[in-house]
Amino acid sequence: MSITTYQAALDYIYSFIDPTRQGSPDPAIAQRGLDRITALLRDAGNPHQQLRAVVVAGTKGKGSTCAMIEAMARAAGLKVGLWTSPHLSSYRERIQIDREPISQQTLVELVNAVLPVVEGFDGATYGRPSTFDIGFVMAMRHFVAEQVDLAVVEVGLGGRYDAAATITPLVAVISSISYDHMAILGPTLDKIAFNKAGIIRSGQPAISVPQQADAAEVIAAEAQMVGAPLWLAAEPAVEPWVGTTTRLAYPAPPQPGKLHGTFQRENARLAMGAALLLRGQGIAIDDAAIRRGLAEAWWPGRFEVIDGRPRILIDGAHNGDSAVKLWQAIEQELPHRRFILVLGTSRDKDIAAIAAALAPHADHIIITRSSHPKAMDLDRIAAEVEPFASAPMTIVPVVAEAIATARTLAGPADLICVTGSLFVAGAAREALGLAVAD
Repeated sequence: MSITTYQAALDYIYSFIDPTRQGSPDPAIAQRGLDRITALLRDAGNPHQQLRAVVVAGTKGKGSTCAMIEAMARAAGLKVGLWTSPHLSSYRERIQIDREPISQQTLVELVNAVLPVVEGFDGATYGRPSTFDIGFVMAMRHFVAEQVDLAVVEVGLGGRYDAAATITPLVAVISSISYDHMAILGPTLDKIAFNKAGIIRSGQPAISVPQQADAAEVIAAEAQMVGAPLWLAAEPAVEPWVGTTTRLAYPAPPQPGKLHGTFQRENARLAMGAALLLRGQGIAIDDAAIRRGLAEAWWPGRFEVIDGRPRILIDGAHNGDSAVKLWQAIEQELPHRRFILVLGTSRDKDIAAIAAALAPHADHIIITRSSHPKAMDLDRIAAEVEPFASAPMTIVPVVAEAIATARTLAGPADLICVTGSLFVAGAAREALGLAVAD
């Protein structure tokens, strides 16, 4: 079997999607998934063990933090691989080197390279590989083949049982933890934090933003148990946790130049701290590179403002805490007359928490959905939003048409906000001509 076209390569990767396979909070079931990717990587030659890598976990801010770490390392003259998920418009976004998505031809070649590994895999013992497993193996092999100086790896889900847990990172990075994927990671913050903290490794530094007390205690306990120095990326006034070493001396204020939203300052402080710790691990990122990388870092679909009259804001906020921070940032940074909310989300999200944070402020709400199979039904979104809304509500099934409807409703001084899901954010970027789906 040989793959000859990009579309055939995508079809092959996506053929491993199993709609019947569900995540589980049962550690034994979760461990089976980790065993599967570990075995698949072994059969592929353990490329992940040949890389110097930083791993980033957390509920929100992971992608932005990865983008800032990557930009700082690249500004230092390093060749940097970046693995993230999900993608907004193109699968190629998941595998990047120096912020260039992998080419279609190279992806075809990678699929052909891993195809015999996948076809010969012991599925009877470990289960059939997932689409995510195959992508992760391809990314690791690509980074090795291209001899990257550093791989920046975003955790897909959780941390302890994610594919990224196969890596022993130079630095383990944990962004803000809140409630998401509770059916898989657990219903309480300490259980969610337990999953996130699973990326911490013995003797390797870890760094976290300030967390809620339950999560902070779990992270500190994990670091102490495995014997990892734990740092806190916090404002000087914040008291350190028990077990943390503080404080890093930052070479510049943690203010990203292109990533807007007050919450990005927390991510910037985390990314800068990670860069400083990487320096201690032999990755040469000097102060000038930290400043330059922070100024240039960019991550689409996160508080992305499209100037115009009216302005349009695209943000992938997909849980209650993210939505609260989104509204806080809007109040502080985007003065407007009326607020037009375009909202769509996925079936596994807490739409009520998102609606509680945003719907009361809206002058008109447009319910929509992405084309992703996990998109929540329109009627269910509307039913969840209705108790929090005092404004008119319209259902427009297609994101592009929802934005067009919002534009007809909005005046020049109004703000249109498209949010609720990264898939909706991706569809919005395509509708506005900012990306092309392939």
